[in-house]
Amino acid sequence: MSKLRALIIEDEQASRETLANYLSKYCERVSVVGMAENIAIGQELIAEHNPDIVFLDVEMPYGNGFDLLEQLESIDFELIFVTAFSNYALKALNMSASYYLLKPIDIDELITAVDKVCARIEQKEDIRSGQILKNNLHVEAHRLKRIVLPEMEGFEVAQLKDIVYCKANDNLTDFVFVDGRKKTICKTLKHFEEVLSESGFFRIHKSYLLNMEHVKGYKRGKGGYAELSNGEELEIAVRRKGDFLQQFVG
Repeated sequence: MSKLRALIIEDEQASRETLANYLSKYCERVSVVGMAENIAIGQELIAEHNPDIVFLDVEMPYGNGFDLLEQLESIDFELIFVTAFSNYALKALNMSASYYLLKPIDIDELITAVDKVCARIEQKEDIRSGQILKNNLHVEAHRLKRIVLPEMEGFEVAQLKDIVYCKANDNLTDFVFVDGRKKTICKTLKHFEEVLSESGFFRIHKSYLLNMEHVKGYKRGKGGYAELSNGEELEIAVRRKGDFLQQFVG
């Protein structure tokens, strides 16, 4: 197999050079053909080199990695995000990125990421993960279809339609599924509110984030109660009542 052409798009010179050095030393199947310090140069290099893999930093001056993807007509390469921000990493996975690496880069994680990408390319999959990511950016006004739930030994990819609601559990969040299953995730409810707010989920209470697709009715009260598809009734905070009812207008 010929070497895979890789680009590194990262604003920090030291980070670019470190990653390039790691790839040269530990990932012999990859050849770095170019490096860019911003998305404008990155876009030019992508057009020039037609890379197999792009290592893309998320937060950069003059636009982030998602802005770059939006500007490309098509994405014919595999994508590996490199970021210091775990919330971006989660978003990247939610949007079907091949892999993500958190800074500082762990060599074993880098090798695993490259191996995964090489396997995808060898299988000659017709749809590259980067293109899926771009498509997801445009689907139903940025509504996600799936969410990645991190676990101790990896992660679970859950369909949003299968989640009835999320419940705050101190600094954790309990997910309740249509099949009655529950899963506790080491992230706050506020975190998932930010991730899911544009995907049909609504915070009715400090403790509850509902999938509005599973709301089957409303019971009057001071704030009222949301009646859900699994038979549960959850309290609505008084200050959230108006916004909740507004979801059903029009």
